[in-house]
Amino acid sequence: MADAGEALDVGSYLGTQGAHDYSHHGARYGDRRRGASHFPRGYGTIGPVTLKIHIDDSAAPYEQVRAQISEQARSGVLPVGYRLPTVRGLAESLGLAANTVAKAYRALESDGVIETRGRNGTFVAAAAGSAAERELASAAQAYVERARRLGLPETDALAAVRDALRAAYGE
Repeated sequence: MADAGEALDVGSYLGTQGAHDYSHHGARYGDRRRGASHFPRGYGTIGPVTLKIHIDDSAAPYEQVRAQISEQARSGVLPVGYRLPTVRGLAESLGLAANTVAKAYRALESDGVIETRGRNGTFVAAAAGSAAERELASAAQAYVERARRLGLPETDALAAVRDALRAAYGE
């Protein structure tokens, strides 16, 4: 596993297009297991997408996976219908437990970002962006209603949002 402060880079992992089988290189890195990847733990290359897991980040690893896949689906880096790797495959590449990646996939599916088609795999959903926008609008509406119940003026409610955004995005 990586040291604290080190990012685990999946390189370009997501998907299976353009994959190359590096399993015959396993012994090169001291891993004598059959089928071991030639990449150091936490690294891999498959497809056009990069994920980085920061060990010392305050966000849980599953949340980092969820947020990065969600952002890449919304921005179009992961196109609609793009097949994602299996839970086990992505977990192995990232050096995470399979349950961690499964938790991220479940959250992404409940957010409408991805859809699971049984044994056919997991794909980026058609409504990835619109589902997130609907959820954001709903959360904003709930916040406004709560601020009004508390008797806060609009300027104070808006200032609280700006402070939270600065804290979350580091600005």
